[in-house]
Amino acid sequence: MTVPVIRRPGAALALILTAAFMVVLDFSIVNVALADIERALHVDATAVQWVITAYAITFGGLLVLGGRVGDLWGRRRMFAVGLVVFSVASLTGGLAGNLPMLVAARALQGVGAAIVAPAALSLITTSTPEGPRRTRALGFYGATASIGFVAGLVLGGVLLQFFDWRAVLWVNVPIGLAAALLTPIVLPAPAPVTGRRRLDVEGALLVTGGVAAAVYAISAGPVSGWLSWQTVGALLATLTLTGAFVVTEQRHPAPLVRLGILRRRSLRTANLYTVMIGAWTAAELLVIPLYFQLVLHYSPLLTGLAMAPQGIVGFLGATWGARIVRHVGLKDLLVASATSAAGGLLLLGLALGRRSYLLLLASFMLIGYGTATGAFGATVAATQGVSDDEQGLAGGLVNMSRQVGAALGVAAAAAIIGTGATSGSSVAPDRSAVLVTAAAAAVAAVLAVGGVGATSRGGSRTRLPGGPPAGRVDAALVEARPLPGPAPTTAWETGRAAVGV
Repeated sequence: MTVPVIRRPGAALALILTAAFMVVLDFSIVNVALADIERALHVDATAVQWVITAYAITFGGLLVLGGRVGDLWGRRRMFAVGLVVFSVASLTGGLAGNLPMLVAARALQGVGAAIVAPAALSLITTSTPEGPRRTRALGFYGATASIGFVAGLVLGGVLLQFFDWRAVLWVNVPIGLAAALLTPIVLPAPAPVTGRRRLDVEGALLVTGGVAAAVYAISAGPVSGWLSWQTVGALLATLTLTGAFVVTEQRHPAPLVRLGILRRRSLRTANLYTVMIGAWTAAELLVIPLYFQLVLHYSPLLTGLAMAPQGIVGFLGATWGARIVRHVGLKDLLVASATSAAGGLLLLGLALGRRSYLLLLASFMLIGYGTATGAFGATVAATQGVSDDEQGLAGGLVNMSRQVGAALGVAAAAAIIGTGATSGSSVAPDRSAVLVTAAAAAVAAVLAVGGVGATSRGGSRTRLPGGPPAGRVDAALVEARPLPGPAPTTAWETGRAAVGV
């Protein structure tokens, strides 16, 4: 496939990263506003969780379909469509006068995000050639996610202090609409698509239903009970739909997911690794704001500021991730990232109840570095060696993995916290919930050790005919060769260098 010519590479990267920023921002900013939504709409804590669950179900369920539709019908077109859908849903949610209307708007937001997220990632991977420049662009993509996480916490606190919960949804509207209007101006026109563009509708319905049922089951378990008819029914639906999907894809002449792509060890490992990242990140985002606000009695704004160092360190780590990979290799980066996160989460567990911010600060820095660089490395591993016409699919799979992991993390943490509250624990977010997330990070480290091929510094130069070295997922990405011109000294310069400006 011909790589589209980017006339304004710096502006194109900035636009793509703005969209990614908006999606991540929404994830954390709405969590901060849940207590205010509960009071304003006169609902209980169980009901208000549907504001999060509805988004998670549609976002996670439609990511694979969203990525594949971008591959078939044009990434630029679907990128703009997703931004419009997301913006309209945000506006509608802010106008909601009751919980059902808000939940419906959040579900529509998830649809828009499921189109935008894989399109944004595949626009980066298809517009930069595989190698150091793409790796640097993906590092900047990961850094943007870290900043979006922090911005959501801090900005959410500011908006709640001076306005009300509706503002956390409306903040997306001007960003999303402006990005949609700039898309046809800034992003390159797609190369002409040859051949028939055929969408596997049956496979799309099955995978969407299967993932949505899985996310629902995981989310409903702690609330309704793991043996309730809702949870058991959703789990049975997940198994049935997933099995039917695999059979359908094996027989379909133009499958939604070419099952052969899952035979790539790097992609399988990267997706499992990303499930673990989603689990520990979402669980921490549930536990720690509650700890700050209920135990330490911080305001939402002070809570966001207290957690800001995690995102700042993550931003720096992901920005320089490409240089780290060139020095140590992708496997060592992934192992070190997961180990850092596990150590930070263990320290965080020890810090709960001690009222020492220094311990919390140290844990946030370790978690921030491990999460951001781990997500960057997993994205590189998931997309390397994948053909351009399947980059949207690869992006959809890795984003879906994170959403499934987030649902698992929230479900586990909520169940443990609920047990602690029932037993009269003095610390609302049970320390055990944080230790479980540390176990998820340890599992990620083991996955990286066993599933990512080792390379020497600078990458292996041994190649098999027609592809990268067997078992060496990062060889093509970490080959030591300097970029032309002086080394970038700032995050923005790093992003510009990634796309060759």
